[in-house]
Amino acid sequence: MLDESLPRLDGKPRQQPPTPANEPSFVAMSSLLDQSALTDLAERLVAAARRAGADAADALALRSVSLAVEVREAAIEESERSEGDDVGLRVFVGRRQAVVSTNDIKADAAELAQRAVAMARAAPDDPFAGLADPDRLAHDFPDLDLLDPNLPSVAELEDRAHRAEGAALAVRGVTTSGGASASAGIGGMVLVTSHGFRGAYLGSGQSVAMTAIAGEGTAMERDYDYSSTVHGADLQSPEEVGRTAGERAVERLNPRKVKSKRVPVVFDRRVAGSLVGHLASAVNGTAVARKTSFLKDRLGERLFRPGIHVLDDPRRLRGLRSRPFDAEGVATKRLAVVEDGVLASWLLDSATARELGSATTGHAQRGVSSAPSPGPSNLHLAAGGDTPEALMADIAEGFYVTDLIGVGVNYVTGDYSRGASGFWIENGKHSYPVSEVTIAGNLIDMFQALFPANDLEFRFATNAPTVRVEGLTVGGR
Repeated sequence: MLDESLPRLDGKPRQQPPTPANEPSFVAMSSLLDQSALTDLAERLVAAARRAGADAADALALRSVSLAVEVREAAIEESERSEGDDVGLRVFVGRRQAVVSTNDIKADAAELAQRAVAMARAAPDDPFAGLADPDRLAHDFPDLDLLDPNLPSVAELEDRAHRAEGAALAVRGVTTSGGASASAGIGGMVLVTSHGFRGAYLGSGQSVAMTAIAGEGTAMERDYDYSSTVHGADLQSPEEVGRTAGERAVERLNPRKVKSKRVPVVFDRRVAGSLVGHLASAVNGTAVARKTSFLKDRLGERLFRPGIHVLDDPRRLRGLRSRPFDAEGVATKRLAVVEDGVLASWLLDSATARELGSATTGHAQRGVSSAPSPGPSNLHLAAGGDTPEALMADIAEGFYVTDLIGVGVNYVTGDYSRGASGFWIENGKHSYPVSEVTIAGNLIDMFQALFPANDLEFRFATNAPTVRVEGLTVGGR
């Protein structure tokens, strides 16, 4: 996201030629990394809130700068740059709270604070509202390697998108491009509270994506691939992304229908993470407190087979959702959500923890215009011992899922039903492509019948290896 003529963070000169004059200009690195103005505003807002009559307050400031390029059939379809600083003030009058926000960092702190306090005085009592307990606050901020000092120029992003598209179109059977894109950005957060917390961090991100279309007329199929990382050095090459998208699209040509039946279903690792995501939604403290989760009474019970672990690690180096502290200033730490098959923890912020008679797990998330709520960071299902091939070897007939459609999950009951496409399994091998089917079951039963393979990769914010689930109903013709 930075002009290549700008200095590197390590002070060494760049070797690349300067950015062409017609390329969009960028904020200087020193200006982008300097969060002092946001910190100053947050501190002034908190102080103004106390003067206006708030019993407690916190201020959250978010910074974002991003650049994205889209290419289709070798032509630039869109080149977009955005940047902004936003700040939110949350105030408490007794157990009443209110939130106000603005994108004007020169806003009058006193006026904003007075408005927030007036809103809080008119709000209903919330017995669980309040700042995080002081003994839970972070005091150390480890370096999680979240900032890449070498962000690409516009020309480099265009080149990545062109290369991804070119690699996809070179795959035999690919007939046209569904579009390629590349992006980069930096985002940061500042949090100041009236009970003494001060914290800030910055992170970067880069991505490349490609959608390929194979076949012609009514027999066309499309598929995609993408790579998203914190550091550009970890990004998959555009050629690999494009080639994978093209090969996947071709593999889907000439799909068949299947008869409805109950069979083992294997989820490819690019969709297996959705099962972990459903678990995360069910163990979210808000859903548990509202009794809208099918797992609300299951804490401490066995959900999976022995040996299954689901972990959330907000301090993973270069993790897509890594953070040294959460949106309340609480110290983050690795958390076992499922330990040896047993549901070991909810995901909690301070308010839901108080409501459930527990302690926050450091999973508060928040935008500038809302109160905190819990959510996962870097969540994953631990790998098993078998290869994906071994996982399928004894399946006489089954379904290998590569794409899922729709939501189709009832979190009150755990009922699961989603549209899907992929490949029919015969005698332990992929046999032919399948589309327009549904897979159905109940998540409680699915968790108990889940077997992970050994091919876990950390490519997304929520990750899982290839998994096999016994006895799902595949609905076809």
